[in-house]
Amino acid sequence: MTRLTKKDVPFEWSEECEQAFLELKKRLTTAPVLALPEPGKELTVYTDASGTGLGCVLMQEGRPVAYLSRRLRPHEHNYPVHDLELAAVVFALKAWRHYLYGEKFVLYTDHQSLRYIFTQKDLNMRQRRWLELLKDYDFTSEYHPGKANVVADALSRCEVDIDPETRHMGLLEMASVMSMSDLSVMQDLQICGQMRVPTVSLERVSECQRADGLYGRFSGLARDPECTDWAETSDGCLRHRGRLWVPAVSEIRDSILEDAHRSRYTVHPGRTKMYHDLRRLFWWRG
Repeated sequence: MTRLTKKDVPFEWSEECEQAFLELKKRLTTAPVLALPEPGKELTVYTDASGTGLGCVLMQEGRPVAYLSRRLRPHEHNYPVHDLELAAVVFALKAWRHYLYGEKFVLYTDHQSLRYIFTQKDLNMRQRRWLELLKDYDFTSEYHPGKANVVADALSRCEVDIDPETRHMGLLEMASVMSMSDLSVMQDLQICGQMRVPTVSLERVSECQRADGLYGRFSGLARDPECTDWAETSDGCLRHRGRLWVPAVSEIRDSILEDAHRSRYTVHPGRTKMYHDLRRLFWWRG
């Protein structure tokens, strides 16, 4: 149905549109899969890690509130099992801080040693850093056998990829949606409804990054667990402090500037606002 709202598209109500409309009505009039958390009731967090990713589930009284998963970053493949399981816990606490901070909750993990993380004496620097974050929360840690932790386990092993339609977003819009975590779901939907086909894709950016002479240096920093400035995200692109690194390729930089000026998301910003928006989303030398 979304296609019918586009400019110069004739309004033809097909059988496919009818089925989509009926499905939409059904979903709007039936109970949602995810429950809204109720204040005062205990929350439960399940986490798991595998050789491919991290998976987490937030529940309340047996009903799922939120799901979370992501692929392992390149340097995380070198983590020992203990650190991977702890990384899944940190991943969940950071993502659901607005639900968990100041609340008592139970954390279930299938790694026994994490139950005693606060009393362990021999911790590496990474574990010490994560331990400081854990101390901000009021929770009890319980052991949950891996074969019983089926949902979080499945999420940690699920291959996550960028939706094919998402690959057709403009670079500015893609970077905005991927980095602006403060946007609500409705705002995301409104933005996605205004996307346009770009002249270059994130795949092209990743390709140009790898061809750039600085790639070896920057990718090395992204793999360094002690370096927090650089990271390689699931789309295969390097980012500097959360901003997409744009290599010295005029094709890409020109596309970004054009998107910034013409995109409906930016509503034709002034020069100063346009500069600050770009600076927040992208990074390049010079």
